[in-house]
Amino acid sequence: MKVKKNDTVLVLTGKDNGKIGKVLSAHPSENRVVVDGVNVQKRSKKARSAKETSGIVEQFGKIDASNVMVVCPVCGKATRVAYQEEGDKKVRICKKCGKSLDVSEAKAAKTAKKATKKTEKTEKAEKAEKKTTRKKKADAE
Repeated sequence: MKVKKNDTVLVLTGKDNGKIGKVLSAHPSENRVVVDGVNVQKRSKKARSAKETSGIVEQFGKIDASNVMVVCPVCGKATRVAYQEEGDKKVRICKKCGKSLDVSEAKAAKTAKKATKKTEKTEKAEKAEKKTTRKKKADAE
């Protein structure tokens, strides 16, 4: 199976098509993965003691591994997985940029922060642009 625990993946099909999430667990024998925020199922939970409360609990269900695509932590694109031998280890490689997918979590967190900063900057720029266009329209009238 080309998907591992803690990988960031893009869901390709189903009701959660287009969502990006982190793999919480992988089940290679079943060829299934559990992705955070995808295939949310509601289940009733009964109180087992007087202190606990009963209620409806949401849990994440398994989806087939063929319905997800790994997102490269370096280039940030959904990609197919290639393999390359480095020494005596078999390493997963991004087909688009050629970098290793088995990057440490610290590096992956840094790239995720950079991506969120870029989107925040673009959102701020769009808001500023909307404000200036409103003023221009009001002045024109």
